[in-house]
Amino acid sequence: MTIRVLLADDQAMVRSGLRLILEDQPDIDVVAEASDGGQAVALARRLRPDVSLVDIRMPRLDGIEVTRALAGPDVPDPLRVVVVTTFDLDEYLYGALRGGAVGFVLKDAGPALLVEAVRAAHAGDALVSPSVTVRLLRHLRSIGAPGSGRAARALSERELQVVRAIARGRTNAEIAAELFISISTVKSHLSGIQSKLGLRNRVEIAAWAWENHVVGLG
Repeated sequence: MTIRVLLADDQAMVRSGLRLILEDQPDIDVVAEASDGGQAVALARRLRPDVSLVDIRMPRLDGIEVTRALAGPDVPDPLRVVVVTTFDLDEYLYGALRGGAVGFVLKDAGPALLVEAVRAAHAGDALVSPSVTVRLLRHLRSIGAPGSGRAARALSERELQVVRAIARGRTNAEIAAELFISISTVKSHLSGIQSKLGLRNRVEIAAWAWENHVVGLG
C-alpha cells in the first residue's frame, strides 16, 4: 500500500530534497506540495493525504496553525501531521505537539529518520527525535509548565516505564527490547495508558509525562 504524502515548506529547494528522499522509497508517493500554510491546509483538506510533512515557519499560516487546523483537538477527523523543522525555537515545537502533531524530525536528521517518521505516522504510531525530546523537556522544566491534573498513580509501574520510554522518543520495538516484553504487549500498555489518561496518541503521552515531571533529564 502506497503512503500518500503532502509536503509543506516555503523553500522550493527543501521541498525538492524531501521529495527525492521520499519518492526513492517504493511505498511512498508525494501527492502535493505547498509553499505556504494556507495552501497546505487547503490541499490537505481536499486531498486528505496519509501524512503531511509541515515546516514550522511558513507565510500566511505557520506550522503550528497548520497543525491545529488539520490535527487539533477540535478537528472531527484529524489528519496525521509530522513537523519537519530546523528547531529554531523550542516553544514552536511544543505548540505543534499540543496542536496534534504525531512526529518531529529535524531537517538535518538524515533521510532514514524522515522515512521512518512517515511510515510511523501512517501506521498510527509516532516518532519524536530523542534530541527534540530532551530539548522540549528542558524547556518545559525551565518554564515550570503545569501538570494536567491526571495523576501518575493511575498507572502501574510497568505503564510508567512505558511512558518514560515514550517520552524519550523510543519506538515500540525499542521499548520492547528495553523492557524484555513483546511489541504486542507494548501496544497493549499504550492502549491502557491512553484510556486511563484520556489521551489520543503517544505524542500526547510524551507531553503528559513532561508536564507532570514523570521523566527526568537523565
